[in-house]
Amino acid sequence: MPGAVHLPPETLSARLPELPEDRLLITFCTGGIRSAGAANLLMENGFEAANMSRGLFEWRAAGGPLTP
Repeated sequence: MPGAVHLPPETLSARLPELPEDRLLITFCTGGIRSAGAANLLMENGFEAANMSRGLFEWRAAGGPLTP
């Protein structure tokens, strides 16, 4: 997705200090399951977060662009 930052789940906890605290963070993965755990971790650490429950499958089905 344009503007997205890739943070693998195994690195997310260590990279929390890099994340902005002043906006909603939306997590996504291919199908939406792994990103649900990431959204929960963010919320447990005081971030406003939401999971894109059907992930990239739904994004592409809606015509959303992808960038390398």
